[in-house]
Amino acid sequence: MRICVLGSGSKGNSTYIETENSKILIDAGLSKCDLERRLSLLNINPYDIDAILVTHEHSDHIKGVGQFARKYKNKIYAHNQIWNILEDKLGDLSCSQQIEFNGNDFYIKDMVIQSFDVDHDSQHCVGFSVIENNKKFSIATDLGHITPEITQRLSDSEFIVLESNHDIEKLKNNPHYPPYLKNRVLSKYGHLSNDETAKTITQLLGNNTRGIILAHLSEENNTPELAIQTVRNELIKNQVTSKDEMYIDVAHQDHIGHIYKIKD
Repeated sequence: MRICVLGSGSKGNSTYIETENSKILIDAGLSKCDLERRLSLLNINPYDIDAILVTHEHSDHIKGVGQFARKYKNKIYAHNQIWNILEDKLGDLSCSQQIEFNGNDFYIKDMVIQSFDVDHDSQHCVGFSVIENNKKFSIATDLGHITPEITQRLSDSEFIVLESNHDIEKLKNNPHYPPYLKNRVLSKYGHLSNDETAKTITQLLGNNTRGIILAHLSEENNTPELAIQTVRNELIKNQVTSKDEMYIDVAHQDHIGHIYKIKD
């Protein structure tokens, strides 16, 4: 399995995953042209993308879905509770491209796809796990808090893309954010802070997790260095070093990330 975050942040999100027989995107919140350009850096033909999996209906996760899928005839998988919204936002698509799921596992060629609910201020929001040959990758962004069920869903994943949106004090002291926006981000339906993400990562130690990609960082209320340092401090506090136990990386908004390979 190969994984590459094409872009992550409030201006657009998309993650590319491939196995020997399948190629998918989780979200396509970048423009069609930007998706094409970033996939070309991986030598990926957009016609070979089997499916786009949608986490939720916010524009930074679906901006390019409609145009991209119309051009390349990809299938679009989304939870049945958001298709009524997506039909208006994505424009004209063939019925064969629109596939609903409702929490049950489904298959895309050699991939087993599992979805799990997360709390966010959207119609319905999910995270995903992708399993192939007993190797598991998971992604959870746009969630206001971590529940025991979410931790369980993330456990045993070799690699995880996990939101680390903001530093709490940096957000609270941001003069450009009005109180209602600060309260939205900090609520259980908002976004994960560096602190909560760091605590979650320590809970995942010893569960086969080899790498974490911190994602959806706020450009105003966070920095890559601050997000990584918060995680490292929590690991040290729990007497574990990221060097020995887990690789920590950060996804970026303006360029693709590293390519990660999960091997048998």
